[in-house]
Amino acid sequence: MAVYSMTGYASVVVSDPGLALELRSVNGRFLDLSFKVADELRHLEPALREALTAAFKRGKIEVRLAVQRDRHRDADAPSPDQLRQLAALQAVVHGELPQAPALSVAEILHWCRQAPAAGDSDAATSGLSEGARAAFAQGIAALEESRAREGQKLVVMLLDRIGQLRTLAAQAAPLIPAVVQRQQTRFLERWHEALAHTGEKHGDVLSANEAFYAAINRLMSGSADGMDAVWSHGADVSDFGPDGNLYIATG
Repeated sequence: MAVYSMTGYASVVVSDPGLALELRSVNGRFLDLSFKVADELRHLEPALREALTAAFKRGKIEVRLAVQRDRHRDADAPSPDQLRQLAALQAVVHGELPQAPALSVAEILHWCRQAPAAGDSDAATSGLSEGARAAFAQGIAALEESRAREGQKLVVMLLDRIGQLRTLAAQAAPLIPAVVQRQQTRFLERWHEALAHTGEKHGDVLSANEAFYAAINRLMSGSADGMDAVWSHGADVSDFGPDGNLYIATG
């Protein structure tokens, strides 16, 4: 069974029609999606969200989808159709605002580069949408692989930590009887001090205490048989009340 981390990264670049996709995932208790999508592809966000929800259940995932402009296209001259369209728009503006300044060459070139040529708008939008869907399918697969790789690193780290804990437990096991013996000795010393003040002897209590600590020593060695003889949860001895507190019978 594969272990997946919630941390991962994936990127996809589609040269035609010119798209760049980035997916970043970090730890999150629930699935938290955020999108930074180019305006031309904003209509795809619901479908992208649905695809991510189907693929992942937890983590905070950030999606960046940008359109990369063709540098060669920027050097192309404006088409006649674009210039006629822009001239018509400028004439309308000047008809209403005679004092408005005329467009500069730089402004004309900028507008023509940003606006598709007449008849190209629908085709360009369709090409971007298809390219975005393809990029997103690749990106989700790449992010799953990235999270799986990070998950494998976590498995290796956890197994290493478990091994270290087992080593420490093995080193501590021989020390446990001595610790129990010290605790027993301290208890007996204080018990004898208390008896010295009262002048009474309670041999049965001392015997029960010694049997209890002996059972603890056997328990630490892997045997719980002795605890049944020295520990009781009967209602006449001890009981856990409705509020969770332990009550000891004294009478």
